[in-house]
Amino acid sequence: MDVATFLRRGIADHADREAVVFENVRLTYTQVSKRANALAYGLAELGLNFQDAVAVLEDNNIPAVDAFIGLALGGFVRVPLYARNASSGHESMLSLAGCKALLVGPDHLNEVAGLIDGLPELKHVIVTDANYEDWLLDNMDQSVDVKVSESSLFAIRFTGGTTGLPKGVPATHSQFLNQVRDWFYTFPPATSADAVLHAAPITHASGSLLLPLWAVGGRNILMRQFDPTEVLIAFEKEQVSYVFLPPTAINVLTRHPEVGSRDHSHLKVLMTAAAPITEETTLRARACFGDVLFQGYGLSECFPIAMMSSNEWFASLDGSEPMRACGKPLPFVNLQIWNDHNEVLKRGEIGEIVAQCDGQMTTYWQSPQETAETLVDGWIKTGDVGRLDANGYLYVLDRKKDLIISGGFNLYPAEIENVIAAIPGVVEVAVIGAPDERWGEAPIAIVVTDDDLSSEAVQRIVGESLGSYKKPREVVISREPLPKTPVGKLDKKILREPYWKGRTRGISGA
Repeated sequence: MDVATFLRRGIADHADREAVVFENVRLTYTQVSKRANALAYGLAELGLNFQDAVAVLEDNNIPAVDAFIGLALGGFVRVPLYARNASSGHESMLSLAGCKALLVGPDHLNEVAGLIDGLPELKHVIVTDANYEDWLLDNMDQSVDVKVSESSLFAIRFTGGTTGLPKGVPATHSQFLNQVRDWFYTFPPATSADAVLHAAPITHASGSLLLPLWAVGGRNILMRQFDPTEVLIAFEKEQVSYVFLPPTAINVLTRHPEVGSRDHSHLKVLMTAAAPITEETTLRARACFGDVLFQGYGLSECFPIAMMSSNEWFASLDGSEPMRACGKPLPFVNLQIWNDHNEVLKRGEIGEIVAQCDGQMTTYWQSPQETAETLVDGWIKTGDVGRLDANGYLYVLDRKKDLIISGGFNLYPAEIENVIAAIPGVVEVAVIGAPDERWGEAPIAIVVTDDDLSSEAVQRIVGESLGSYKKPREVVISREPLPKTPVGKLDKKILREPYWKGRTRGISGA
């Protein structure tokens, strides 16, 4: 099936039901359909052709939904730009995808204004202001009837990694639907009475919850940006059933003074992924919201890979530590652990996580060398170091690129971060590798705290818990939030820069 057919079925089945809510605007399925068709028709009238790439630079709002649905109905290829990217990132994505048009919110126009003249393929820049609304109104009685197939390109999404330039990952209509199906597979079934809150960008993981609610006539509640107060209000006011939040947002939400006084009784799923979540944040979230927690694992190239419910997450099993796992491989996923020679390791052994799934990429966009490095014999090499235990739990120990080799020992920052995060008063923590004349590399911990916590105390606790060789050489105490990527991950590239400045390699030997 293709996404356009999927969307049209929802429109026909739920025409008068409320489909989308944003601030004071409430739209039915028919109203959303009219806007989406108007956009698709208008782009075709501007001269855009089937499968032309259209970039979207929006926060979560009504025009973002117009694009999500309208570009699929019109057979265009959606290229989401991340609102928190630097201008250079926007330029790279627009150029690599060969975008013919750009839909941009007024608040983000300055970010791309200086790039337009240098992108000859970009023919149209449509600012989603009052003129955009008039343009849609002119086309509101029009519809499109484009023959989209399951093999048509649906989107080119760019990797949200913390190192290097983003790479384009194209997905066909069928690949995207497979991703959505598998993402929702282990969740409690959705009904027409349910609502999903998009407090994270629909350009990324949260957007995978849009279609499952659309299929049953549920509501998609949009929040322009994450705000913990507004999230708690929405849980109560809109009777939210499903929400995706990255661990950093859950950490903030569970510390909010109103978290215990707001009604969240309709919540079925509080889903997290995109980055590791600490044990402390997990336990606080369970205490606040109950057994509605789900954790998933995947990446743009292979999505989703693993998932676990609260029952699995908080289980007590011999041979497993579910609190430190990222989930269990989903039923439609093949998963293995490989060594550096691409040989399969036994359960319990540590190596690179590789996977196959129905929604995996077939290529990086116009990047054959990177494709060959990542896609090997039909398997996606994730770049993550992990292990699979006897009960089927998957543990992500760290990114291969984050590995710290200190005095011949392999140190995994996530292991050290988990210990530090459990210290009372720690709000956020990141551990990075820095050059060290004696050991080659040594761990540095950047700790955000709202308490009177000393560097020496952090070093002592890590040493007692993990051994002296894993103790950070240096602990930087901060009151400021750690830098994040456009999709909410900790941006370790920024944190590393001061330590590696002037060096030609991002590794160091003794």
